[in-house]
Amino acid sequence: MADLSIDFCGIQSPNPFWLASAPPTDKAYNVVRAFEAGWGGVVWKTLGEDPPAVNVSSRYSAHYGKNREVIGFNNIELITDRSLEINLREITAVKKAWPDRAMIVSLMLPCEEAPWAAILPLVEATGADGIELNFGCPHGMPERGMGAAVGQVPEYVQMVTSWCKKHTRLPVIVKLTPNITDVRAPARAALAGGADAVSLINTVNSITHLDLERMVAYPIVGGASTHGGYCGSAVKPIALNMVAEIARDPATRGLPISGIGGIGNWRDAAEFIALGAGCVQVCTAAMLHGFRIVDEMKDGLSRWMDTQGYANIAAFSRKAVPNTTDWKYLDMNYQVIADIDQDKCIKCGKCFVACEDTSHQAIAQLVAENGARRYEVIRSECVGCNLCEITCPVEACITMVPQPSTQPYMNWTQDPRNPRAENLAGSCALPAAPATTAAATDGSAALAGLPA
Repeated sequence: MADLSIDFCGIQSPNPFWLASAPPTDKAYNVVRAFEAGWGGVVWKTLGEDPPAVNVSSRYSAHYGKNREVIGFNNIELITDRSLEINLREITAVKKAWPDRAMIVSLMLPCEEAPWAAILPLVEATGADGIELNFGCPHGMPERGMGAAVGQVPEYVQMVTSWCKKHTRLPVIVKLTPNITDVRAPARAALAGGADAVSLINTVNSITHLDLERMVAYPIVGGASTHGGYCGSAVKPIALNMVAEIARDPATRGLPISGIGGIGNWRDAAEFIALGAGCVQVCTAAMLHGFRIVDEMKDGLSRWMDTQGYANIAAFSRKAVPNTTDWKYLDMNYQVIADIDQDKCIKCGKCFVACEDTSHQAIAQLVAENGARRYEVIRSECVGCNLCEITCPVEACITMVPQPSTQPYMNWTQDPRNPRAENLAGSCALPAAPATTAAATDGSAALAGLPA
């Protein structure tokens, strides 16, 4: 059986599944239930100065798929609305009762050193394993100069991080906002400030939907609303990209990452870990389905690791990072062509409609005299875009088949069709062919010579 235990920037945990700072970690009752269910750690809901924050009602809304499946979840909730004294007392008691679980305390305070210097010894006295600096909350707190208002300014990120490293011995994890042009900038700033790790992503600015009769967005507070923080499975692609950007950035390549954003099952977790995360944080899935989902997560991840021969989490952590690069370094001579398995095809025609109307007219609809339909790929027209495969309702009915090539590896910086190819190739000092090493494959050698 694979070993799921981790050491994340010096913090021990029996498994990589942590609950993120949110309503599920707001009080001892919740956290104890989570630990009883098997979660490896929690990030206690964000603490701040007294008096505590005051929340509004209502606070949540959702973006739905078919059959009211929640695809995205929106909230306008603030940090803890319970007193600092109560939170610290409960954190102390829970950590004492569950010494083997990771206990991280999320913090958000004004951009002044004194409040941080005052609260950090109190948190350290609880026995907590680390702190997470909430630089990501996109609603309510930025208006007060906190949350995303800090996370969007790298200089502030570095400054506050350095204060925390000065006033505590605990590992400092910096939680980053996705509401920024380039997530690498605050990550570099966190590292410069002494951060032991970063966590990402926090929630994305959003409005999920409107009540068109009342002409107000959800969640409705009286007769008005505001933008909130978007999370759930819909943000997973955004989160994966940002995690990968930090993991492959030469400036932050070795920085530990706690992955957050749309994680709802073991496969999601494995993807985050393969792209650079050392642990993962879950919120929305637990809120929708309860704490017991961690059973499937742990069992599924362990079984998959066994089939792949991974003895522990470290064995596949960051394994996909060397294969993640910039578009300009992809092989222009690589080609795939769609192939339809006629035995699996149900003749629905979705691939034909999609390709005929919106793509490359590379699928033929053949109709026999008896009206029977058959769909075939026009190989000479197929560009391998994957649209037919994506629209097909039958798994593995359409596959993208690699085509043999007599041409060597050539990326866009070397392509003669690129009017700047010669200059780019010269400035980047690219290898003549793709290498198998991480440094060459991820383009780091070329990136090192380019402006950040």
